[in-house]
Amino acid sequence: MEVKYLINPSPTISVVIPTLNRCYTLHRAIDSILKQTSSVNEIIIVDNGSTDGTRDMIQSDFAMVTYVTELKRGVSAARNKGISIANGQWIALLDSDDAWLPAKLEQQLKAYDDNKNIRLIHTDEIWYRKGKRVNQMKKHKKRGGNIFEYCLPLCCISPSSVLLHKDLVEDVGLFDENLPACEDYDMWLRITAKEPVLYVDEPLTVKYGGHEDQLSSKYWGMDRFRIQSLEKILTNKLLTSSQEVAVRTEMKRKINVLIQGGIKRGNTDIVDTYSKKLKSWADGRYSLNSSPQEVLL
Repeated sequence: MEVKYLINPSPTISVVIPTLNRCYTLHRAIDSILKQTSSVNEIIIVDNGSTDGTRDMIQSDFAMVTYVTELKRGVSAARNKGISIANGQWIALLDSDDAWLPAKLEQQLKAYDDNKNIRLIHTDEIWYRKGKRVNQMKKHKKRGGNIFEYCLPLCCISPSSVLLHKDLVEDVGLFDENLPACEDYDMWLRITAKEPVLYVDEPLTVKYGGHEDQLSSKYWGMDRFRIQSLEKILTNKLLTSSQEVAVRTEMKRKINVLIQGGIKRGNTDIVDTYSKKLKSWADGRYSLNSSPQEVLL
């Protein structure tokens, strides 16, 4: 069922927020959108099956938004549904437990004015974990430009910080709904392999972590899903020779990390599956067929 209200009949920026039982943080997220110094034209909430009063809260406090419900199919499906119905030329993503500082969109649009060829703009972040502010590690440093190789070790673009042109999604495809986690890592690899991105070096996105329903808390061995993304991108035949070398090098490293983690945990399925992958490298017959779902914990 869809209940739709437009802030502006011809929106330029559509904000897409997937949510599931986060009524307690969703209010904060929407408030941060409405406080933007550059107003948005459309807010789309995609409710992935909440049972905590989310719908009632939206209808009571934010009747101007587009509220869409769907089956509980995961964050990628929710984001994709929101993107598919968005009317804006630009899509701003915001997770329901995060928030923006008031000048976030204004600064991104100003940066775009000087870089009209760029189709993805992200920002620096402020991190809170369990209510306390924490510093980002060096490996989480954000960058702009041609950052494909920097994106290989881990996700270095936060979905909540992103403003992307809708035609970019049409070119590279939507989020991969077959990935239970690291779907953002997969998307940014596809984009950064093709073109540069723009980075606003100001902490304009606020990320709140440490709660139990985060995907990073749900799965051990997140590199399983990153390996699947690396396998996929090797098959698209669009990588440069240097990009392909970097992907294969990073994949070997991640496989070794998973094998060692499996040994430590006594997980023979993980060890066997990824040892076979590693051996196939040595034999020159690396397989792209196995999926991390086969060895989920």
